[in-house]
Amino acid sequence: MLNGNVRPKSLIGIKRLATELRTKVGTKHAEALDTAAKFAGYENYREARKDLLTAHQIGCGSSVLLTRYWIDENDGHRRGRETLKIELSRDILDICSKKDLKYVRGFRDLRMVADDHFVSDTLAPSQKNAREQLCTAERSLRFMEYTSLQPDREFRKRRNNYKIAKTLPNIDHPSYWLDPKTGQSILVDEPYQRAFNETSRSEWAKQNKCEVFKSSWPGMYNPYSCSIFLIFFDQQKYISKIFIEKVNKIPAPLIAENWEGESSNSWTTFLSPLATTAQDARRARCRGTIFPKSSSNTEPYNFNLGSYHRRPIGQLGIEGHIEAGREIKAILDCDVPSGVFRRLNIIRSTLEEWMLAELSSREKKSDKVLDIYYGKH
Repeated sequence: MLNGNVRPKSLIGIKRLATELRTKVGTKHAEALDTAAKFAGYENYREARKDLLTAHQIGCGSSVLLTRYWIDENDGHRRGRETLKIELSRDILDICSKKDLKYVRGFRDLRMVADDHFVSDTLAPSQKNAREQLCTAERSLRFMEYTSLQPDREFRKRRNNYKIAKTLPNIDHPSYWLDPKTGQSILVDEPYQRAFNETSRSEWAKQNKCEVFKSSWPGMYNPYSCSIFLIFFDQQKYISKIFIEKVNKIPAPLIAENWEGESSNSWTTFLSPLATTAQDARRARCRGTIFPKSSSNTEPYNFNLGSYHRRPIGQLGIEGHIEAGREIKAILDCDVPSGVFRRLNIIRSTLEEWMLAELSSREKKSDKVLDIYYGKH
């Protein structure tokens, strides 16, 4: 394909060509995707993706699949999978970029494994919890779809607005949003219905020259138990009214009690329609369901369902740890830069974990052992 005579005609073909380019030329994956898209006659990968993700490929209209796996240790270690399909008016990455999705409630631990599929690598503690988290993601996505607002990742740097927001009476479950067209910051607050006083909020709004509006839509965080308020820091009533109307038009929120997704009583990896290659199948696996094994160089330790750490095979021995601890503490006793202190602190914490993985339960309780990395030099 790299000879220039063969042109990819599908999204899968573009991805395969990008993989070849990345392997043979050594370019970054994003650059390889753009280059492969140009072979197919597009300006970049994003344009190719928009054109090739047709309604026939992903079902009726644009849609996205969200998957979470779970295990209930209080119910005989029962396990399973929940997958929610969300029909959208436009592609999910047109609603919110992949980078910004990490700042959206419900999406923070979801990983994009295909153009139409997101998976969490963290095991939910129960089937109900998995459903609740997916419903939260659906509500957040609907909010962005109808309002076109984006997560405001720089809100803390907007000093004046941030200081004002912190003084909002009974603020609870806040999220910060940005109108990409006007650059206006909007605070969304979702307190429990009995936990706020509307009079005090009205007085606060007048004092800080803000606009506070309560929406009739039940909200994102905990619908029907919480109320949702939109706070505008600039008094532009015509803009505020437009956004409130958009929020009020959002369909009734999805909740776990009215689950509309697919459920499975196994950890068999779910593959979306656009996952067609072996690489797609590997990417779709939930890392929390994979039992770790030792490799030629490392072995797992501190294993819990859904998470574990690795350390080098072999043992440093108690004398080796004493020597390492002595050297680290000697350096930290000096007036070292904060960056050096932070890095060495991480190293000694890791080394202590490796040491405890080597010792027996009885040896771990010894005061001498506990002082090796954190005692006085």
